[in-house]
Amino acid sequence: MHDEEPLEDWARKREERRNASKGKLRAVPLMGGPHRGAHVAPDVPRAIQEWTGTEWETVAVAEDLAATKALLFPPAPVEEKPTEWDRPPGLGKGRGRHRKPTPAEEQGQ
Repeated sequence: MHDEEPLEDWARKREERRNASKGKLRAVPLMGGPHRGAHVAPDVPRAIQEWTGTEWETVAVAEDLAATKALLFPPAPVEEKPTEWDRPPGLGKGRGRHRKPTPAEEQGQ
């Protein structure tokens, strides 16, 4: 009994993984020595690289860690809340016109 998958299936899955990772970005500090955590040397410029599916290609240079974060993690768009409509005078916030009257409202009628 074979536990191996057919070569065609393996190649298809590999290509799907490669295509899914294309376009991913990373930042590489432009300083000597081994790469360290992003918080190390926040004032050092960084190369912004994009994965092409086979290699990392430099697409931009950021001047420091703050500029790098702005490029890699842009702020989410602010969703504007619709303004509340003007209520007619005397109309309070209720649960709608089909709301069940409270016992105090039943006595007042």
